Amino acid sequence: MKRSLIRSMATGLVAAAAALAATTGAQAQSWWKPGVATTWQWQLSGTLNTGYNVAVYDIDLFDTSAQTIAQLKAQGRKVLCYFSAGSSENWRPDFNRFNAADMGNALDGWEGEKWLDTRSANVRAVMLSRLDLAVSKGCDGVEPDNVDGYTNGTGFPLTAATQLDYNKYLANAAHGRGLAIALKNDVDQLAQLEPYFDMAVNEQCNQYDECGGYTVFTSKNKPVFNAEYASKYRKNTNGARDKLCTKMRAAKIRTLVLPLDLNDAYRYSCD
Repeated sequence: MKRSLIRSMATGLVAAAAALAATTGAQAQSWWKPGVATTWQWQLSGTLNTGYNVAVYDIDLFDTSAQTIAQLKAQGRKVLCYFSAGSSENWRPDFNRFNAADMGNALDGWEGEKWLDTRSANVRAVMLSRLDLAVSKGCDGVEPDNVDGYTNGTGFPLTAATQLDYNKYLANAAHGRGLAIALKNDVDQLAQLEPYFDMAVNEQCNQYDECGGYTVFTSKNKPVFNAEYASKYRKNTNGARDKLCTKMRAAKIRTLVLPLDLNDAYRYSCD
């Protein structure tokens, strides 16, 4: 076989592999892949309580120091770093990197926060810098929030297709940096996005009857981390929390009852 033909075949194989990676989200680089039984703690505000005996801490990317992350990892924890990928927050140190045209309607109930145009090249560049920050701080993975803007009144013509494109973009960029990534909410696209994500984070899947869709993750040994905020679970009204935990353990969904502020004011675990 002539060398030119061999080179041509090799080039074709490389192109095919690249196309497969783009389709499946696969990357050559390795990263942390948690299992379905992984335990967790979620705290995004207040003085961080590092004393919980769990496998994963989900903490704020900006507000948590590299030293604290190193401390958690020295205790044998994996660290998942939270940031908003679909909204601007005017208190973040990189807020001035967003253009006025990148920012749309305000998020209802969240002062200083506006939806982002996730089609924007500039917005995507800011997110890549945030992923780089996660690497530099020692995070094992990331939890990008507000990645379901197309279901909200953002002020932009976002669609299911643009959301899929953006979320896959984030997943591939995280994996390319050796970071695991969690899919936050976006329950209507779970089946389409599961191949790209290593775990899922949900808020109130019981409250909104959304838990059933997460079998696409748990059946692949990928953990689903869920938080419930309703007062009936906190107070265990008529055994509500007991029933919740029985249901969640059967579904293999790792569920915590937490305050909406995620400040560790209280914590009830179903594990």
